[in-house]
Parts: sequence; structure tokens; C-alpha cells
Amino acid sequence: MPTVNVNVVTPDGKVYDGDVDMVSVRTVDGELGILPKHIPLVAPLTVGAVRLKKGSSVEKVAVSGGFIEVRPDQVTILAEAAELPSDIDVDRAKQAKERAEQRLGEIRQDQIDSKRAQLSLQRAMNRLDVSGQ
Repeated sequence: MPTVNVNVVTPDGKVYDGDVDMVSVRTVDGELGILPKHIPLVAPLTVGAVRLKKGSSVEKVAVSGGFIEVRPDQVTILAEAAELPSDIDVDRAKQAKERAEQRLGEIRQDQIDSKRAQLSLQRAMNRLDVSGQ
């Protein structure tokens, strides 16, 4: 079965590099599944888990936005931040989730603070989901 090479890259360096059967990502327009020989495209990503299917196993990478570039034999994910499950500090993610929920629970007039808290909550929940917690 053909595979596609996937690179997940952040400003800090490469997070993942390998050949997979299928890549699934969450774009601003919805879920996208990429198989080998997919047509070229570029799409913005939202906070979510990148799912990398190899045979019967699925690996996840938590990403916090960015872009995906697809070519027939190569998928490159340029993420603002990305973490493998083994690199996620679960306690820190839980604390971030609690802080964001607390901020959202407070009545705020400032829309910017509310949006920042919502994004923080999304990132924390994504990290916990990818880590298996």
C-alpha cells in the first residue's frame, strides 16, 4: 500500500517525520483526510489533533493552529505549536484548562480576554485529549 511522508514542524524544529497511510487534520473549514497522491492544497489549521494512521495504529500530535501543505507524496504541517503525547505535561495542561475555565466563568467586558481564554481552553483540552487523559 502506498504511503505519504509527513513532517510536522514548529518554529522550534521538527516534531514528527514519518511515512503514514493517512493523515487527518482539522482545518478552519472542517475535517480533512489525506491519502497518498492527494491533490496539492494549502489550508489553515485550527487547534486540534493531527491523526496519523499507520496500518491499524493511529498516532496523534496536538497542534495549536498553523497550516497544512499537501503534495501528492508529501504532507507538511507548519504549526504554531505541536506536541507528541509523550511530550505533553498533563498536570500543566490540566492547570491551564482550569485557569481558562475560571477566566471564562468571570464576567468580563473585554472581548479580547474572553477570546484568549477560549483559545487557551481549546489548547489545553486538545493537549489532554492527545495525551489520553
